[in-house]
Amino acid sequence: MANAVPVDTSPEVMLAFYRRLYPFKSIFNWLNHEHAPTRLFTHREFAFTLQGDVYLRYNSFNNADELKKQVCQLNPTRFEIGPVYSARPKDKKTARPGMFNPLKRELVFDIDMTDYDPVRTCCSGADICRRCWAFISAAVQVLHTSIREQFGYENLLWVYSGRRGIHLWISDEEAMGLTDDQRKALVNWMTVIHGGSESSKRLNVRLNGRHLPPSLQTAVEHLATIFSELVLSDQDVFASQEGYEALLEQIPDSEVVSKLRTKWNADPSRSSEDKWLDLKSQAKKYEKGSAQRATLTAAMEDIILHYTYPRIDAEVSKHRNHLLKAPFCVHPKTGRVCVPVDPQRMDEFDPESVPTVGQLLKELDTASKPGGAEGGVHHSDWERTSLKPYVDMLDKHSLRLMEQVRLEKRGKDVSW
Repeated sequence: MANAVPVDTSPEVMLAFYRRLYPFKSIFNWLNHEHAPTRLFTHREFAFTLQGDVYLRYNSFNNADELKKQVCQLNPTRFEIGPVYSARPKDKKTARPGMFNPLKRELVFDIDMTDYDPVRTCCSGADICRRCWAFISAAVQVLHTSIREQFGYENLLWVYSGRRGIHLWISDEEAMGLTDDQRKALVNWMTVIHGGSESSKRLNVRLNGRHLPPSLQTAVEHLATIFSELVLSDQDVFASQEGYEALLEQIPDSEVVSKLRTKWNADPSRSSEDKWLDLKSQAKKYEKGSAQRATLTAAMEDIILHYTYPRIDAEVSKHRNHLLKAPFCVHPKTGRVCVPVDPQRMDEFDPESVPTVGQLLKELDTASKPGGAEGGVHHSDWERTSLKPYVDMLDKHSLRLMEQVRLEKRGKDVSW
């Protein structure tokens, strides 16, 4: 991503953003699940990062207006959302010993582009482009489907991090109530590639060392197409000697490895697609049903998973008291807003098209100002900017949560 253009995230710009554009009411509805304040909001921790990296934890508020007032007073560079505690976080110091514990928390996932450095060729580090964003896109599609089908969770909110990653917030009641041990078990089950894994590390995901779990078998069938387009064609990951040596390390048949290495060393210009076809040809030389062919076929499936399966930062997901950046914060390096993303349209999402705080304020300045109101106290100024479709996405998600709570309460009333 071209981040060479200076971005203005000065205190003055951020204060204008919080006063006029940040959708506090929408954030409240999403976290609270009801219109009137509940413990899901009043006992929720907010943490603020101020200018100069001052960090303030254990803040809590009664409603959206209180949150907005405090944010505008502190003018943080960003703020984070934590768990719902047994007591109000602002009362932590006066709580009796043992009476201040995290009770609920969205199940969260974090996928960072830097964890794909071993398998992407277009960018590295903090840089991203539309080409390598395809790794994140594939991860979202796989995780979204897998979580819904394996665990039955429905309320999934995907949020672009503003620079090089994406966050997932799951707000289903059952997910909110998971203990740390349950979260750890769930994440371990979901993890195939650990974030930051070395590219040559072989996977160990097969049942009895032979068969993929059904969920991974379904995923690999979908990812095979992405692997061909993204890894082989676009990224051409195996073009370099370093790239194809990493591939050879994942092939368990030493005879096949030797033949392929000799062929590829003799023809340095051979493309990744050609090298993958070479591997397929070697597998087909063994008889159908033979142990050697089965071993190579399994290795090829594992390689597809290795290069395209989601790389989750497991530590983010395992603990209820972990804090995660709030949606619609501004990334200080790019100036981009952390906006929700539609998982069904990930292929269309371009991180470089996400609005920046400077762009939004310019849009607001050029828009008409009904009534000539001063000071930007409007709650819906974002409606007059390109932030609107993203806030609408969160509002739609929140309405679904609220409707579920309403139906659940009505059910309880009827049974009573």
